[in-house]
Amino acid sequence: MHNKILKTIIFTALLLGAGLSARAQKDTLDKPSRLTIGGYGEAVYNYNFYSDNVFRYSHADRYTESKGHGRVDLPHAVITLGYDMGRGWSVGTEVEFEHGGTEVAVEKETEETGEFEQEVERGGEVALEQFWVQKSFNRHLNLRMGHIVVPVGMTNNNHTPDHFFSVYRPEGENTIMPCTWHETGVSLWGRAGAWRYEVQVLPALNSNLFTESGWVHNGSASPYEFRPANSLAGAARVDYMGIRNLRLSLSGYVGNSFNNDITTAVYSETSRYRDALGTVLIGAFDFDYRNAWLVVRGNCDYGYLGDAGLISTRNKNQTTMTGNPYPHTAVGKGAYDYSLEAGVDLQAWTCWRHGVKHLYLFGRYDRYDSFIPATGFDDIGWTERQVLSAGINYYPLKHIAIKAEAGVRQLNGNYNDEPFVALGITWVNFNFAH
Repeated sequence: MHNKILKTIIFTALLLGAGLSARAQKDTLDKPSRLTIGGYGEAVYNYNFYSDNVFRYSHADRYTESKGHGRVDLPHAVITLGYDMGRGWSVGTEVEFEHGGTEVAVEKETEETGEFEQEVERGGEVALEQFWVQKSFNRHLNLRMGHIVVPVGMTNNNHTPDHFFSVYRPEGENTIMPCTWHETGVSLWGRAGAWRYEVQVLPALNSNLFTESGWVHNGSASPYEFRPANSLAGAARVDYMGIRNLRLSLSGYVGNSFNNDITTAVYSETSRYRDALGTVLIGAFDFDYRNAWLVVRGNCDYGYLGDAGLISTRNKNQTTMTGNPYPHTAVGKGAYDYSLEAGVDLQAWTCWRHGVKHLYLFGRYDRYDSFIPATGFDDIGWTERQVLSAGINYYPLKHIAIKAEAGVRQLNGNYNDEPFVALGITWVNFNFAH
């Protein structure tokens, strides 16, 4: 009798334990992971129906009948890691491999009597694009410290391939500004109703790296193991999402770029350059509208560079000694870009039922100029361009897109048009750990 009672108690305890264990396991599975793993990537083939000769602009008449050239590329392959450490503290990292990264190796050459040689087998870049610690006080106030993205313009703030229809990133912003722009600094951001804001303090751009073909695009780079920060700059962004399906955004940047390097101190002490600041001002507006069957996006950016004439003279006279990492070109006193793209989802009815498949037919227009010359410098016609393209984006799954695009780049003046076609496959997913 006692044995039967004991067996009944044990059996009941085992059933209750199994039930509690199952519930605990279910609760654990339902709870979001504190670790997040994700990333995005792009693989591209494009064929350009124009010459890639370096003299195609300076001697355009020689290359009107030139053959085209094809390329394959891995523009971006990114791995992200994040962790919620509790009590409002979190960390985030993002490592980016551009154009396949770099492959540099030392090899022993058997055909050269065993000589050791260092070879670059593949070009590309590896960059730590984000590395930050964040303290979240509430949804209205968050403090982020470390290496962060500068959210100026449409592309920098929305640079994953599911935020643009073109195979490559939008050409205008990618030409005149750093893209993706990332700096080591401090950011305050938060949300209030339909508004989101962000304010940053970061190192200023470096005027030594400005060019006529890219304006300030290279100004956030550094050839050293550190980033010169003789001058600090500010960046800000405000997003409004109070209208259904629409986001409206304003962003901007201000900072002095001259003498923000290890090589310009002697120039800043001479009478000619003593008062030079090289103030960079950038203002940008962008919007994004989307509903069940239509996506429309656009932007308008304008930038101004103070002391552009002095900076151009200084840059063109930079030393040409071996190993000098700086360009030797003038830089414009201003640059601009505006673009518009729209896509119609031809599978909107399928998407509405299943929520996974899209087939966008899109058109895109982009106009930009990276060189509005300072007084005393000649205009360069080939920096003023407009790009017209059209194509498709097919999403067989939510996180994967197959892109196709055909278009033409038209240069101002007596320069040859630059037709192109491009194919790409992309993926984006920041929730692998859930």
